[in-house]
Amino acid sequence: MSPRGRVMVTGSSGTVGTALCKRLLGLGRQVVGADCRPNPWNARLNELTVILDLCERESLQQLPTDIDMVIHLAAHARVYELVRQPARARDNLDMLFNVLEWCRRSGIARFVFASSREVYGNAGDGFHSEDESYVRCCESPYTASKVGGEAFVHAYHQCYGLEYVIVRLSNVYGRYDESTRVVPRFIRFVAQDRDLPVYGEDKYLDFTYIDDAIAGILACVEQFDQVKNDTFNIASGTGTSLIEVARLIQMHMGGRNGIAVHPTRPGEITSFVADISKARDLLRYRPQIDISEGLARSVHWYRTQGPLSRLCHGSPPT
Repeated sequence: MSPRGRVMVTGSSGTVGTALCKRLLGLGRQVVGADCRPNPWNARLNELTVILDLCERESLQQLPTDIDMVIHLAAHARVYELVRQPARARDNLDMLFNVLEWCRRSGIARFVFASSREVYGNAGDGFHSEDESYVRCCESPYTASKVGGEAFVHAYHQCYGLEYVIVRLSNVYGRYDESTRVVPRFIRFVAQDRDLPVYGEDKYLDFTYIDDAIAGILACVEQFDQVKNDTFNIASGTGTSLIEVARLIQMHMGGRNGIAVHPTRPGEITSFVADISKARDLLRYRPQIDISEGLARSVHWYRTQGPLSRLCHGSPPT
């Protein structure tokens, strides 16, 4: 990517978007954010964010077109919520289609698409390489939106010459997350002395600390011309059970609350560990933060700068 080329990040006010944009700005990149809400974490990034609804095609006319690369993160990303509200999965496809069309009409030819480990479904032994995504493994409407999203990206490459990199992220956790995802939910529940709800006694997943996820995406951005038109797992490459995640958060917070185990909910993956060998070989991607250290850092952030800090002190986000 040209050192002076502008990067547009959709979903720039989200967890991954905020961390990625801050890192890009720190590297001296020119950044444009696009999101349906202001950025609650960073005033500078908020000034660079265009507030719009990507589901409304006309709203993309607000965006500048002197863009070198688009990193498309925007999506409704809570799997079980999309089981209950499947129309939100259609929104994911609408947002992607509108952004791809805007790129085509604007002459923007470099595209990074944030997909998900959900595309592997519950197939096989839980350890997956990039060539194992199958339509028949769709477990949920969210999964379908990501499988379909990857198909759209490939179609725009074949028909219109769009150059792309697809990154499949897995259970990213850390800063800038006030959602109902499992890690912030467990942290809130320990702080409130509530039992931690674990949906799936044997559920075993690949949790990726935010800094490692950002390092993987940045590697794709910085080496785009060398690795373009390929797909990479960006994850830790190791698995942890949900029960172990709950226990580690309890340990780091000194919690004494219980763990309530429930059956896995419809649409959710029960076992996944990413094969990150291709990212290691081609991107020189090396995740640095193991699950215990990542959860310790997460707890510290929630207590000192995040939601728990505001609960205790009434301070605004920083």
